[in-house]
Amino acid sequence: MTTTSSNAAANMLQKVSPQPAPSAAARRWLQLNAPMTDWHGRRVWLVGASTGIGLACAQALRAAGAQVVISARNPQGVQDWAAQDAGVQWRALDVGDHAEVQATARAILAEGPLDLVVYAAGYYRAQRATAMDLEDLLQHDKVNYQGALQVIHAVLPGMLARQCGHVSVLSSVAGWRGLPNGLAYGPTKAALTHLAETLYMDLQDQGIGVSVINPGFVATPLTAQNQFTMPALISPEEAARQMLRGWASGQFDIHFPKRFTFWLKLLRLLPYRLYFPLVRKFTGL
Repeated sequence: MTTTSSNAAANMLQKVSPQPAPSAAARRWLQLNAPMTDWHGRRVWLVGASTGIGLACAQALRAAGAQVVISARNPQGVQDWAAQDAGVQWRALDVGDHAEVQATARAILAEGPLDLVVYAAGYYRAQRATAMDLEDLLQHDKVNYQGALQVIHAVLPGMLARQCGHVSVLSSVAGWRGLPNGLAYGPTKAALTHLAETLYMDLQDQGIGVSVINPGFVATPLTAQNQFTMPALISPEEAARQMLRGWASGQFDIHFPKRFTFWLKLLRLLPYRLYFPLVRKFTGL
């Protein structure tokens, strides 16, 4: 998430106790997708997973028995992991290069079908309209949104042919409503959420699952840029656990941590007359 937050907002959020576990009936009601619980033998392609949430998710899926393919522009520590584990494969990829995305997808699919594709590539720089940087705005769009379109376009025909598979995009609560400092980042995440909603409606009758991941603050190289206290900050490993829980329960909207996202969901319901001054008060901007 990309917005400043005052101590008052943080204190309010910290007073919220964890929500009770949903009943069996509630869990069934939340199952908008087929639950994914057994990962043994499943093939997963994670795009943008060399660090942060993507890498933690890849590690969690591999520990659960999945065969994982990891793609990103820079290998960082992933190549060493892939060299030591036959169940991990590394393929370099620039999501902004259409031909490269298509070629990489073809090579991966030639080795077998994909059960899950996770788009976790992300780019973030805080920006406000008083210092608009068009080049940076377009870079956010190229990586965060257009890259997702490139990858989905490459893998969806195979899933449609098999009437099977799942697409999951890593969005953010920063895309739920406009926030200070989020001029470049927030709109791309809002677009991803809208994309996932539309994909779900188009694909739910085709045997293909769709989910959108909406994290709050997670300690990653991206959020390390923030110069403010991030309320309810969690580790990438905790984010990965929440993602696997969401897929296991068949959720469409996988958001966490609930003690933080609960309040942001309430803010989405407020009329602008109340929303704008409330955000200004809590962020100090």
